[in-house]
Amino acid sequence: MSEKQEDTFYLYDLQVETVRGEKDFVCSHQEGVNFRVIGENLVFSKETQFSLYALAAILPLIPAKQRETAETDWMTTDTDIACPDPNCGARFRITRIAKRIFRHSECTIEPLSRKTKD
Repeated sequence: MSEKQEDTFYLYDLQVETVRGEKDFVCSHQEGVNFRVIGENLVFSKETQFSLYALAAILPLIPAKQRETAETDWMTTDTDIACPDPNCGARFRITRIAKRIFRHSECTIEPLSRKTKD
């Protein structure tokens, strides 16, 4: 291992889009409404409204979707997340749209060499 450890890592930019499933919508969703995830930011276009409850269902998956995963990992292959209302047919499609490079030194003040317990 070299004395100077690599300081870079990659994250995917994502788009989350409302798509129609097999049932009608019963919540306030609108097909095609979307937002992007760029780094740590959720980016909404002007006047975009997105359900708080749907967002709560999607948010735990976002960091994993941003990272590289194996081609056979379900986090890679499964893109549609169901609306948390079991009666609603809305789905939220998470698509990787770009790959962005980040530097550890620009994201945290913690030293890269800090050890954690196994």
